Amino acid sequence: QVQLVESGGGLVQPGESLRLSCAGSGLFLPHFAIGWFRQSPGKEREGVACISSHTGGTLYADSVKGRFTISRDNAKETADLQMNSLKPEDTGVYYCAARWGPPSKVPDEFDYWGQGTQITVSS
Repeated sequence: QVQLVESGGGLVQPGESLRLSCAGSGLFLPHFAIGWFRQSPGKEREGVACISSHTGGTLYADSVKGRFTISRDNAKETADLQMNSLKPEDTGVYYCAARWGPPSKVPDEFDYWGQGTQITVSS
């Protein structure tokens, strides 16, 4: 059974940082592109960042460029999202997802999903 598990969410103040991590089981994560998505109440799921399986190529949403960094450790079969200078509009449930194919920010193009972790940015 394939599972993706996110960790690292929580409550932070504006301007602070958080690091999310995604670990997989039941699949060989290095073979998949890994994406991070977020969803806020009343909004569609948004692609935040994605990293390719082998080349390390990345995609970012315009809203997070320069603040978020996606990375992966294929030896550990994990993928992280470093989030700096967090803003209240970054609040939402963050999901990691795996895709057999090139990087993408389109949710429907991903094959496996984690359960999500809540991030709240508030003073």
